[in-house]
Amino acid sequence: MGALLSSFVGSEEDGVGGLGDLPEGCIAEVLRRLDAPDICQLMQINRTFLDAGSSDFIWEEKLPRNYGYLVKKALEGEEKAEGSGASAEKLGAFLKKDVYALLCHRNSFDGGNKEFWLDKSTGGICMQISSKALSITGIDDRRYWNHIPTEESRFGAVAYLVQIWWLEVRGEIEFPFPEGTYSLFFRLYLGKPSRRLGRRSCITDHVHGWDLKPVRFQLSTLDGQQMQSKAYLAEPGVWSCHHVGDFVVNRSDEVTRVKFSLVQIDCTHTKGGLCVDSVLIEPKGLRQDNIYCA
Repeated sequence: MGALLSSFVGSEEDGVGGLGDLPEGCIAEVLRRLDAPDICQLMQINRTFLDAGSSDFIWEEKLPRNYGYLVKKALEGEEKAEGSGASAEKLGAFLKKDVYALLCHRNSFDGGNKEFWLDKSTGGICMQISSKALSITGIDDRRYWNHIPTEESRFGAVAYLVQIWWLEVRGEIEFPFPEGTYSLFFRLYLGKPSRRLGRRSCITDHVHGWDLKPVRFQLSTLDGQQMQSKAYLAEPGVWSCHHVGDFVVNRSDEVTRVKFSLVQIDCTHTKGGLCVDSVLIEPKGLRQDNIYCA
């Protein structure tokens, strides 16, 4: 990027001009063809690049078509946390680059149990849904489940399965996702995360039953899309994202409704020692690490 900056600005010593000598409008036309991270770097060159990079038309092209709704959703979450209001007035005062920056941050909603943010590389929405926002059979009975605090969860706590015969975790989300193909994952962990002498460790006392029958995952959408997968859970002590399936969004001006589940309801044996952290929804192909697919 350093060589690129040099070629853009040019050098006064050798008398060679660069893009730094161009009018602000021309610089803006160049910047609009770049990705957001590159634009932000070039805006640090000088005041001309800063002003050119702040032009609304550059950032509006990089925003989802339904960004107005997404900003209101983000501001509603802030207002509930702060006890303030007037999100519409705030939206009207934002420059488009400020709107883009706001959406790229994690924005919480539904009482802090869900978060969404804009992915810079694809322009799609990412979302994370806490286990507290899921319907888990037996969650209120401490013989079976506990909510345990951990720094290894974005939400500060996970649902920990001690032992159960009938495992059933279900969830649902209604959200106006931008157009594109999205992947849905369950973030799981075999064992109980812990710390010993300041180092991460895993307690595996309750881990059993996952090698006998696979866990079944499913998702469906209101427009008839359905996906299923299954997996044997293995590797205690490792956070893994189990791929449930993909769904396609064709219209961002409509709410997409997605239902998803994780079940293992073979009552011939018990299973236990499982942490359910969250559900992740991301643009397809974005996640590469610790993915398990059927």
